Amino acid sequence: MTITSPHLGSSEAWTDARLLYALEEVVEKELNRHLKVAKDWMPHEYVPWTDGRNFPGLFEDGEAWEPGQSKVTDIGKTALVVNLLTEDNLPSYHHEIASLFGRDGAWGTWVHRWTAEEGRHGIVMRDYLLTSRAVDPDKLEQFRMAHMSEGFESDNRHSMLHSVAYVAFQELATRISHRNTGHQSGDPVCDRMLARIATDENLHMIFYRNLLGAAFQIAPDLTMQAVRDVVVNFRMPGHGIPGFERAAAQMAIGEIYNLRIHHDDVLQPVLRFLKVMDIDGLGPEGMKAQEELGLYMGGLDTEAAKFDERLAARRARQAARAKG
Repeated sequence: MTITSPHLGSSEAWTDARLLYALEEVVEKELNRHLKVAKDWMPHEYVPWTDGRNFPGLFEDGEAWEPGQSKVTDIGKTALVVNLLTEDNLPSYHHEIASLFGRDGAWGTWVHRWTAEEGRHGIVMRDYLLTSRAVDPDKLEQFRMAHMSEGFESDNRHSMLHSVAYVAFQELATRISHRNTGHQSGDPVCDRMLARIATDENLHMIFYRNLLGAAFQIAPDLTMQAVRDVVVNFRMPGHGIPGFERAAAQMAIGEIYNLRIHHDDVLQPVLRFLKVMDIDGLGPEGMKAQEELGLYMGGLDTEAAKFDERLAARRARQAARAKG
């Protein structure tokens, strides 16, 4: 596949403003496609309200929270808190993409629509957690305040292309994290709720992935460099959550999100769909970025294999202890 830039001769000529203008028609097309396939849903319909009861506070009959009040597994609780706190920073995410993409035209319509859809996720997850008493409500609120008070600044806020590349992968990563959390939660109600959220995240990924594909058509060298940078330096938006590293380690062991999942289920599907490693006709910088991307993916696969071995050994030890 040979891709060349039909509009401007050099990468240096592509400013964010020119890229936004050049991609406007693609954004409008993808927005219309999204609106046709996206289905509105009601967060309150996914919450087991009859399981709810008062907490202490204004209500004299309030029942204090206890860890054993919920059927959700320990790893499910950990992942649900991380996923919810990540969603809580939606105001910061909106500010970032509105600043980069603008609030007018098709770009602006998408920014607001995306924000509205994402807002449902935090609503339904918090309602579920409190109603089902899956987590300590006081600690959850303390975590929310600490996390949101820090705000959020994307590693890719300097570049529109980097931001598009990042969300193409991040939306898929979020979908996978939600879906696997549901599977590991031990509660069919939670599983259905997170499956509904994951459906949204997948549609968001498709929007950004297709937009990234269009960017390769008009600015292949710059887009390749952006993809290289994003993949090599990727980290989830919830990395600032208090205790994130420990929670991430638990989620890795619990097979909700780890190196193997990141390589096989997040990075590779997007790269394969866009045929990123098959693009030719690149300039020197684009070819260098493509080569470095391939080397990184090979190294990541090796690291994932080592993680797989450690995880298998851990399981074997646990099984041996259970028998003995």
